[in-house]
Amino acid sequence: MNDIDSLVKHANNKNVSDNLTNQFPHPYSKQDGEKFIQMTLAQSPTAILAIEVDGEAVGGIGLHAQTDIHIKNVELGYWLAEPFWGNGIVTQAVKEMVTYGFSTFSDINRIFARPFGTNIGSQRVLEKAGFILEGKFEKTLYKNGELLDELIYAVRR
Repeated sequence: MNDIDSLVKHANNKNVSDNLTNQFPHPYSKQDGEKFIQMTLAQSPTAILAIEVDGEAVGGIGLHAQTDIHIKNVELGYWLAEPFWGNGIVTQAVKEMVTYGFSTFSDINRIFARPFGTNIGSQRVLEKAGFILEGKFEKTLYKNGELLDELIYAVRR
């Protein structure tokens, strides 16, 4: 909970939320942050971490377990505060999370991410971290009144 103020400060940005699912609210309130932190603290093993720069939480990265026939996969999600974009921070965080994911969740064999077709920065992050583009689904996502392409990137054990 020590990160709540920096979390809300950096998450409350439309340019950040525009690249994420609608589960990431905008505006982002202190109540949203508290609910999110409580959810992450209840997980065992830890699957969602803060991205920290100079002692301040400026983003987040997590692995989201899948169920049923997808049980051997986890979805990678991440965000970073806009002032820190383009500095290689997320690429490093993704590489570290992949290592952590495969060592912590021994039953998985694939980590995947689903950036929007419009999010070139996120696509580059995944490619630099060793992810391979597995598929493209045209105009399947509906965000802010627009139909967007969904890309599927993955890395395997």
